[in-house]
Order: sequence, then C-alpha cells, then structure tokens
Amino acid sequence: MNPEHYEFAIGINLTPVEQDLSVLFSGQARPYPGHTIGPSVHDYYLIHTVLEGGGLFQSGAFSAECRMGDTFVIFPGSLFSYQADQEAPWHYAWVALQGIGVQELLSTAGITREQPFMHSDNVTELHSLYGRIRHAFGQSAYPRLESLEASGWARLLLHQFGLGNLSALTLHPAEMPEIIDRQIDQAIRWISLQFHQQISIDHMASSLGYHRVHLSKAFKQRTGLSPKQFLLKMRMDKARELLGGPLTIEQVASSVGFNDALYFSKQFRKHTGVPPREYRTGLRNVETQ
Repeated sequence: MNPEHYEFAIGINLTPVEQDLSVLFSGQARPYPGHTIGPSVHDYYLIHTVLEGGGLFQSGAFSAECRMGDTFVIFPGSLFSYQADQEAPWHYAWVALQGIGVQELLSTAGITREQPFMHSDNVTELHSLYGRIRHAFGQSAYPRLESLEASGWARLLLHQFGLGNLSALTLHPAEMPEIIDRQIDQAIRWISLQFHQQISIDHMASSLGYHRVHLSKAFKQRTGLSPKQFLLKMRMDKARELLGGPLTIEQVASSVGFNDALYFSKQFRKHTGVPPREYRTGLRNVETQ
C-alpha cells in the first residue's frame, strides 16, 4: 500500500518502443485528503482523469477546480502542482506518454499547453480505457507487443477526449472547406487508395453519396480531368513506377487494376506512346549509362 493513498495501482512499460506515441506507465489511485504533488516538472506528458471526488490543478498561469469527468494534462517542462480536495479527495487515473506525435494528437483532441483541461461525461468509458492501458503490461512474454497494445488503447483514450471536447474543435466558418471541395477531396482520396481495385466511377460516386454527373463536373473543374481520366492517370503513373522493378508485365497490370495484361499494354501504349516492355527497356538503358 502506498503510504499516501487509500488505493494505488500502476502498470509500467519496461520496454517502451520509440514511436510517435509510447506509453511509459499508467495507474489509478485514491489519495488521502489534501495529498499534494509539486510544484514540479516532468519531461513527459502526464494525463489525469478524475473518476470521483475532486481537487485542484495548476500549471503555469492555468488553474482549475477538477471534478468527476475532468481531465488535466501536464506538458513536458511545465511547472505544475495538484492537490486532492480536503473533504472529498479525488479518485483518478493517469497515463504517461512520450513521443514526437503526442503534442499533435493532444491538439487534435483540443488539448494544448495553454488549455490543458477538458471535461467528458463518459467517465465509464474513460475508466475502462485507463484500465486496459494499465493491464496491458506484464501479461505476456512479449513486452514489445504489450507496448504496442498500450499505445493503441492510449490512442482510443485520446479519441474519447476529442469526443468530449468537440466544442473546442469547432472550426471557424472561414476555415471550413466548401462542400464541393470536400466532395472532390474525398473522391481523389478514394481513387488514390482504390485504383488497384476493379472499381467504377458510378460505384465510387454512390459510395460517397454523390450523383455521378454532379461529381464528374465538379471533379473536372478542379483537376482538369474527369474521374475516369484521373483514375487511368493514377494507374499509369503507378505502372511506370512498377516497371522499374522486378515484377512481370502481368504482375504490374494486376497491381494497377487490370485483369487483362494485353488490355493493360494497349492502355499503357495509348497513354505513354510506348508499350510496357519498351518502356522498361528504356529505363534499364538509362540506368546502365
């Protein structure tokens, strides 16, 4: 038993993997009334969520009375302190994070060094996620897998913070993309990810919830190409890239969405002016010069 807590539990990552987000440790506790931490600084991110009771959190010029559902974040290098309430001390859970991507992920959830505080009504889900992070450690003979699991639960925790902090995420109207721009961006993204599949423009438009004629007109205004032309260009660009490697012509064709290698060759020649084999020979001749 920790001498300053009624209850105390912690899980520690003994082999943290360097990545954009790594969990160092996670725990939960019920400290005694008036229990105080700080003033101190950490070199990692430390997130606390109040599950019951309350207390006071201070970081730089920021100060907040915290109650159930409140989360406060200690940023690396920030001078902080926090104290459990004298009458109803908090029961809280915490997780320590490090990594080059943590600050951006927190910002995505609306949490910044200037505003290191948010509230969520979904305390049960937050409590569960903290528990899953903590229990990820010491459960297997493969610590690196435990680290990977913990970082996955931590990302879901940040997602929950974002859902509880939507008011801080609302974009100014001037920053909102036009509906038609968003539609075209979605269509471009769709084609970029699915060009190797046997897809049709009708299916794409339907899947995105748009009318084909409307989408095609707007798409061409933005890109100068129809969706079908853009799809073909995407496939041919990737084919040129793959022809520089060891794949056969048939394998290249299949990789860019053509079941028929002969039809692929005809389309490639029409698009580039030379058949695939001649294009490959040209690449190799350049490499040997």
